[in-house]
Amino acid sequence: MIQRIQTIYLLIAFVITGVLPFIFPLWTLNDGKSFLFMQNQLYVILFGLSTTLSVLSILSYKKRQNQFVIGRLNIILNLILLGLFLYHSLNLSGEAPEVSEKGIGMFLPIFAIVALVLANKAIKKDEDLVKSVDRLR
Repeated sequence: MIQRIQTIYLLIAFVITGVLPFIFPLWTLNDGKSFLFMQNQLYVILFGLSTTLSVLSILSYKKRQNQFVIGRLNIILNLILLGLFLYHSLNLSGEAPEVSEKGIGMFLPIFAIVALVLANKAIKKDEDLVKSVDRLR
């Protein structure tokens, strides 16, 4: 399980969506307070679902096809999360009275998507290898 490269990529995606949002703020308000994802219930749900899908994908290492589908769902979920961040960022661009600075937390879904794409690529490579060996039998 852990010796496969896709598990490492999925662990990276788990850390990006499950640990780093607690550390990096999404943006900073004018009064100097950081806006973390926990202050918006929708962001909490989406980050939680993404983290859960990463763990579920890691645990389903024997079923590569299911792992691949879960990875794709997780990519779509992170794209939705990124879209919400971009929508919020564009609606509150520069002149918003309450937001003074955008944080690195807004880019976490991009890093998660990259890790998930790499994991899906490795899962597909494993699946193709198993299919080629089955053909030789």
